[in-house]
Amino acid sequence: MGQSSSSCSCNNGHEIYRPVIIGKNSGDIDGDDDLTLSLPDECLGSVFGKLGCLDRNSCSLVCKRWKCVDSKSRNRLVLLARSELSPCLPSLLSRFNTVSVLSLKCSRKLFSIDDAALSRIPVFIPFLKKLKLKGCIHISDDGLHAFSLHHPPLLTKLSFASCGFGAKGLNSLLSNCPSLQDLTLKRLRKLDATSSTPASSLWPGALNVDGGDVINDHHNNINAVVAGDAIKKEKDVHNYCYKRSLRLERLCLKDLHNARLFIPLILSASASIKTLIVCRSSGNWDRVLETSLHGKTTSISEIQMENVQMGDAGLLAISSSCPDLQLLYLSRTTDCTDDGLSAIANSCRKLRKLHIDAWSRFGSRTIGDGGVFSIANKCSQLQEVVLMGIPIAIPSLNALASNCPGLERMALCNTDSVQDSEMAFIAAKFLALKKLCIKNCPNVSKSGIEAVGRGCPNLVKLKVKRCKGVTPAMVSRLRFQRSSLVVSLDAGSMLFDSGGISLLSSAVNEEEQGTATAMTNTNSTRSAAAASTTTVAATHVICSSRGALLLRSKFESALQLGRRRRPTEDNAS
Repeated sequence: MGQSSSSCSCNNGHEIYRPVIIGKNSGDIDGDDDLTLSLPDECLGSVFGKLGCLDRNSCSLVCKRWKCVDSKSRNRLVLLARSELSPCLPSLLSRFNTVSVLSLKCSRKLFSIDDAALSRIPVFIPFLKKLKLKGCIHISDDGLHAFSLHHPPLLTKLSFASCGFGAKGLNSLLSNCPSLQDLTLKRLRKLDATSSTPASSLWPGALNVDGGDVINDHHNNINAVVAGDAIKKEKDVHNYCYKRSLRLERLCLKDLHNARLFIPLILSASASIKTLIVCRSSGNWDRVLETSLHGKTTSISEIQMENVQMGDAGLLAISSSCPDLQLLYLSRTTDCTDDGLSAIANSCRKLRKLHIDAWSRFGSRTIGDGGVFSIANKCSQLQEVVLMGIPIAIPSLNALASNCPGLERMALCNTDSVQDSEMAFIAAKFLALKKLCIKNCPNVSKSGIEAVGRGCPNLVKLKVKRCKGVTPAMVSRLRFQRSSLVVSLDAGSMLFDSGGISLLSSAVNEEEQGTATAMTNTNSTRSAAAASTTTVAATHVICSSRGALLLRSKFESALQLGRRRRPTEDNAS
């Protein structure tokens, strides 16, 4: 039947198994035969998927079959989108016509691909689901418009960073891409400079910046836009917008200016949006949230606001419109206080993750212990709490422990209020806690870490960063006493002397060389301490683990270079 069985040959009395490829005669078998011929193309493609980029590119040059399998099995393609790529882009995309994720990246200092090359992408890649453009400054609104006219049916995710188009091209994409669910905009300077607004075609006259009068309120730093006819017919505009609403589920805005430009976009997507991320974008976001979410009940479950101008008014708008909120991330918001966080606690009872990085501008009020206490009393489904710069006290910790039985992850950072007494309370009361991070808390010492080691029965990982009272020897003893607990100490102590350099921190060895046993860490610490007593002059430098490794490599190379030069100088003298 054209098949042959496996053959065995003897070599020094030992049998050697040689597989036989189906469809070949046993006499034609040779050691150089391609064993992948017996594999289906799907299996070979799975093997290629485990390889890195360079290895996979090399495999595509082996033979025609491997090239074909590689082309058909690729799901993601990343190209350097210089202008030289434009002529050969059609043939390249024709080869990889089954990819679903396409990323085109270029430096802003170089010429990128043009509008004609971008407009042909949907023709050659019919299954495109995600498109990312970065640094393509020579793609204009016309290129995005020509791209959107193909109406890519499967395109669900778009990401644009440092590109050269504005609101006109975005409006074309929003109107002609019916399956779009995820939109990310970063550093679009032309969008900041234009007077048009994204999604203005979906909201005709809602915020007509071209025809409206911009009034600058210097006291509140608010840009108010007045559009006469749109305000008189507000109800008609709302009815129209819901007919033309977007299907966006995730909107991410980073490093953009003029927040009012995005009011129409958030309005049109308010019925479907679930995740809103705003990072380092200037403008008054209180007004944006009040205008976009006023009087609506949305399905937003995740809101992240980082380095933006927002206060209690924005938190009140979120609390009144987002009853299903599950994740709230507030980092360096300028004017948020305990009052706004209390409003969140009263309305958003499904909150599961809370991340607050408190920051006050010119010493003004900010989020403190009172806001955390309100959240702890009202949001019983909390699973993760990250508090940075908040002077949390034992009453708030008691509320978290008693009202949030499912709290598994907690981080307390950048505060002097966390002391050994708070650590002992955490060890005794937080029975479900699995991960604990203590960062930059100078008042935590040996007794606090030992209390955590004795308590928290379900704790699996303890991370300590930049705590002056915690030493590597203390962490080594904790590892020895509780072997199932993973302890990470992100602080390295390096000893410099005339003879060489030694690293005392066991955390560096754990992160870079694998997890070491407690006895090994203890012995290394003792030997390093003994070495330090024999040296006459020594300097201890406390730094992070990555910095410790960098300093170690730099100083070791400098010491080796110094040792090489000493014999040469001695011979010359």
